[in-house]
Amino acid sequence: MEAKSDFTRLRRVAQRGSAAVEFALIAPLFLALVFSIAEAGWYYFVNTAVERANESAARLVRTGQAQTAKDSGGVNVYSADAFYNEICSVVAPFGACDDTLTVDVARFASFDALASDTSSAVCRNSDNPTIKGAQFDASDYGAQNEIIRVRICFLYKPVSPILGLQLSTNKDGRAEIVASSIFRNEPFGI
Repeated sequence: MEAKSDFTRLRRVAQRGSAAVEFALIAPLFLALVFSIAEAGWYYFVNTAVERANESAARLVRTGQAQTAKDSGGVNVYSADAFYNEICSVVAPFGACDDTLTVDVARFASFDALASDTSSAVCRNSDNPTIKGAQFDASDYGAQNEIIRVRICFLYKPVSPILGLQLSTNKDGRAEIVASSIFRNEPFGI
C-alpha cells in the first residue's frame, strides 16, 4: 500500500514539473505573439492619426480656410508655422513634432505637371538635420481651382523593433509614415 502511495506522489510531482516545462516552452512564444499584435495595432493607430491629420490639413486648404482666415489685424491666421502646428496638434501624442513631423504643400498648374513630379516625400532624419518641418510657405496653398498636393511624413518609433511588423527603418530606428492628399481647390471666393 505504501509503495503505491509513494508512486502516486512521485507521479503528481512529475506532472507538476512537466506543466512547468510546457509553460516555459510555450510562454515566450505566446508573449511574442501578444506583443506583436499590440505593436501592429499601435502602428495602425498612429498611421490612422497621420492620415486624419493629412485630411484635416487638406480640408483647410481645399475649402480656402488656410488662404482667407485673417486675425483682427488682417494677418493670415494660417502661416506655414501655424499650419504646421495645426497638424502637429494631432500627431504630437506619438512623438515630438520637432523631430518627427514634416509637412509639404505644393501647387501644380495641371495634373500633367503633378504626374511628372516623381519626388518622394521629404522626411526629417538625423542624416540631414537642416530639413525643416514646414516644406512650404503660405503661397503654396494656391488660389481657387488650383491643384494642390499635401504630404505629411511622420517618423514612427516602433515599440519593439524585434517583434511586430518588421518595418524598414532609418538609422535612428524610425519608420516613415507618409500620407498624401491631392485635390483641386474649391471656388472659395464666391
